Amino acid sequence: MSRQPSNQSSESVELDPRWNAVVSRDASADGLFVYGVRTTGVYCRPGSSARLPRPENVVFFHTAAEAEAAGFRPSKRAAAERTGLAEQHAAVVAGACRLIAEAEWLPTLAELAAHASMSPWHFHRVFKAVTGLTPKGYANAHRADKVRSKLTGSGRITDALYDAGFNSNSRFYEASAGLLGMRPTDYRKGGVALEIRFAVGECFLGAILVAQSARGVCAILLGDDPNRLVQDLQDQFHSATLIGGDADFEQLMAEVVGFIEAPKLGLNLPLDLQGTAFQQRVWQALAQIPPGTTASYAQIAQRIGAPTASRAVALACAANHIAVAIPCHRVVRSDGALSGYRWGVERKRALLDREGRAAEQASGPAANVAKTR
Repeated sequence: MSRQPSNQSSESVELDPRWNAVVSRDASADGLFVYGVRTTGVYCRPGSSARLPRPENVVFFHTAAEAEAAGFRPSKRAAAERTGLAEQHAAVVAGACRLIAEAEWLPTLAELAAHASMSPWHFHRVFKAVTGLTPKGYANAHRADKVRSKLTGSGRITDALYDAGFNSNSRFYEASAGLLGMRPTDYRKGGVALEIRFAVGECFLGAILVAQSARGVCAILLGDDPNRLVQDLQDQFHSATLIGGDADFEQLMAEVVGFIEAPKLGLNLPLDLQGTAFQQRVWQALAQIPPGTTASYAQIAQRIGAPTASRAVALACAANHIAVAIPCHRVVRSDGALSGYRWGVERKRALLDREGRAAEQASGPAANVAKTR
């Protein structure tokens, strides 16, 4: 199988701005594209110190995944550099997260980037790649966590907002719906003004309950007893008003059940994720695990820049209320063995088995075609 697209000549490569980045070994272009070398079958990042190839042997790809799908592999040098770079980025992001947590007022993007000795644009890209959240998104999640913690006490709401880093009442109340999903007074009362629609159905895993707030799907629960699932929803939103779904909600329910049956189809519905800043970082990382694959708790901890937080990652998985859409079932122990699952290890095994078979079926025909070439 040829690794060089027919429409990519030596002349077109030299005229491509990306070739200049390769020649100058421009590290600022790392992450924007990779280039493959047809004669060796390897691919590199633009800033790689590898020997420069001849332009007629070069082919550009947007991502490393595209290069690997075309038959290229990372060189040993590139693999080592990528590992070292990932470790550097994880350390930088961990430092930025500490700065956000310890700052009296939320740092700006420019301040965070300067602390990391990066340009704001590059820091923003690195932070999102590591955590799955933008710096602002992470800061807001952390601030929401502080607000929730303060509001559970008996102190004044005004004190809670200043402790969380807001410098005015107006800014806090403008953001409160996004941070808490409701007004702060309603949150303190346990979501008394919150309305949640829900329905219970059946899927191949047994009973399933789907619930939706005004912001999106807030729960996908699995079990054997439908009544137990409703009780779990009531316990989670103990002061909210629960409303049985109407005909329109049944359509949403069917969409979720279809997604449970075939996760590769995706779920085109907004999610209402309510958790701490750390939990949201973990959940964002889980959402990046493709169907048919798994990751260990330690690997997730590494990806979010907290390599010693494997136990905390496991607790964040256990706190997940949105089954499959936040795929905590794809996280396993370092030895590959299945560990606990909120809805039972057998359901975890069933989900992984089904996704594994689907992945094999999807790759089978492509693999056979590749072998005949």
